[in-house]
Amino acid sequence: MIGSLMIRTATVLLVVGMIWGIEMGIRQSFSLAPAHAHLNLVGGVLLFAFGLYYRLVPAAGQSALARWQGWLHIAGAILFPVGVAVVIAKGEAFIVLPIIGSLVVLTATALFALIVFRTSRA
Repeated sequence: MIGSLMIRTATVLLVVGMIWGIEMGIRQSFSLAPAHAHLNLVGGVLLFAFGLYYRLVPAAGQSALARWQGWLHIAGAILFPVGVAVVIAKGEAFIVLPIIGSLVVLTATALFALIVFRTSRA
């Protein structure tokens, strides 16, 4: 079930993001804080919330659209913060990475909105 995969992936990404934050604190170097924050928010919080919805509304998580949405969000949740980190570390020449990542996340979130409107009761 896609909801369980999303919850598990979110938990792993959140732990990675928190370890990354602690590592930045130990080094007292916070230049990658925007990437760390995006990993925690997009990879941890949003992915977990989407997974919870699919667990609470099982019919929503059983569609092919939900599987596409889940895999898209997982890919974007990794690509977006990694892209932000690469731009910070290597320069604007790599700006396409976070742009693509953010567009993938936006697409996945728009698909989630569609799924919610189709499956939630008013």
